Amino acid sequence: MKRFIFPEMMVHVPLCTHKDPKSVGILSDNILLNDEIGRHHAMEVVAIPTADALNVLRNSADKSLDVLLLDIMSDDSVVLAHANRLLKDDALMVMKHPSLDDIAANTKLMQILGNYFKIIMPYHLEEGSTLLLCSKEYHPTADLILQRSDLLEGHQYYNCDVHIAAFAMPQYIRKNYLGIIRN
Repeated sequence: MKRFIFPEMMVHVPLCTHKDPKSVGILSDNILLNDEIGRHHAMEVVAIPTADALNVLRNSADKSLDVLLLDIMSDDSVVLAHANRLLKDDALMVMKHPSLDDIAANTKLMQILGNYFKIIMPYHLEEGSTLLLCSKEYHPTADLILQRSDLLEGHQYYNCDVHIAAFAMPQYIRKNYLGIIRN
C-alpha cells in the first residue's frame, strides 16, 4: 500500500463526515495522521500513546472528543467502552479491524460496537485492506461535507469521489455481514 493512502483515508473520511469536528483523539504512533489532521483548521488533537492506551483512555474526560482514530485492532470490550465514553453524542470513530474475510472476528467486534454506534461500516483503502467507521449520528456518504472535502489541498489520494466510492462493497461481503454492518 502506498504510504499516504492510510493516513489520508483514516483522517479525512471522518473529518469530512462530522458536521463540526473540533477535537480529535489519535491512538497511534503514526505521525502522518497528525500531518493530515493539520490540513483541517482549528482542530484540537489529543495524542494517546499505544503503549499506555488503556490507562490514558481510563483517565480522559467523558464526552471530550468529536472523532477518535484508533490505529489499533482491538475487540477488547474494556478498551472500546472507554473509547466510547470519551466520544460526544454525535462522534465518529475509525479503527482497524480484521480482514473482511474473517467473518467471525468482525462479527464479534461489530456486535460490541453495536452497543455504542448507530452506523458501523467498513471502507476500502487499497488491495483488500479496509478500515471500520463507527458513527453515533452521521452517515459517511449521506452526510459528507463536500465543501470541506473539496477545499482540502495537498492530497495524493483522498477526494470526495474516493470518499464515497470507498464504502461500496461487493455482494458477497454484503451477504456475509447482513444484519451486522449497520448503514
